[in-house]
Amino acid sequence: MLGSYEDFKDAIFRLTKIDLNSYKERQMKRRIDSLITKHGITSYRSYVQLLETDKLFYNEFINYITINVSEFYRNPEQWKVLEQDIIPYLFNCFGKQLKIWSAACSTGEEPYSLVMLLSKYMPLNNIKILATDIDQMVIEKAKIGMYHYKSLKDLPKEHIDKYFNRVNDKTLQISNDIMSCVEFKHHDLLLDPYPTGFDLIVCRNVLIYFTDEAKTKIYNNFRESLKTGGVLFVGSTEQMLQANQLGFRSFKSFFYMKQ
Repeated sequence: MLGSYEDFKDAIFRLTKIDLNSYKERQMKRRIDSLITKHGITSYRSYVQLLETDKLFYNEFINYITINVSEFYRNPEQWKVLEQDIIPYLFNCFGKQLKIWSAACSTGEEPYSLVMLLSKYMPLNNIKILATDIDQMVIEKAKIGMYHYKSLKDLPKEHIDKYFNRVNDKTLQISNDIMSCVEFKHHDLLLDPYPTGFDLIVCRNVLIYFTDEAKTKIYNNFRESLKTGGVLFVGSTEQMLQANQLGFRSFKSFFYMKQ
């Protein structure tokens, strides 16, 4: 036994301001216990003391619990719906200067995918996307823009040819033209104030890790961040139950419009 997980959650909140009570406990505790035992540490208390004094362990912990899994055009059939149905609708409602937020953007594949998709319809200098994440380390990775070939497996070849430079046999770097369209910022979906006035918010494959109470809080905040008629794009396992009670209506599968 590593000790009291309740006390550990309190200590982590004091140290990082990350509220582990908002995450599904069984999944998160299993991940954390695995990380701790991997290092041969025998108690939560000892681990917290290590996090307080060692920046490398602290950064590893933050990166580990924020579960960063991403790729370009993840679930490509949904990106097809975004291109064929959602983007034309948004252009019709709000014009071509869309205000877009990629929330919990991880290492940048999602916001960069959005830029490349929009580049089909407008010059790059007209595209600006806000991208946020709780993990400062992944934001720094996103700003560098280097990716393994396997993360590009669903990206249209035209985008790869046009917007990536080969670094070596396994790695590509996205062009500065695409990177300059994205503004990266730190943001905690559970703690920080939400920006407002968006036409489209993309937050995918993140809310599955949160409790129902935390999800409701986040959905309510997203609703307030969207313009009326704006769209929230969620992940393939994140159908919004009781969307109407949250002020949304289902537009297409995984796309919800603010009522």
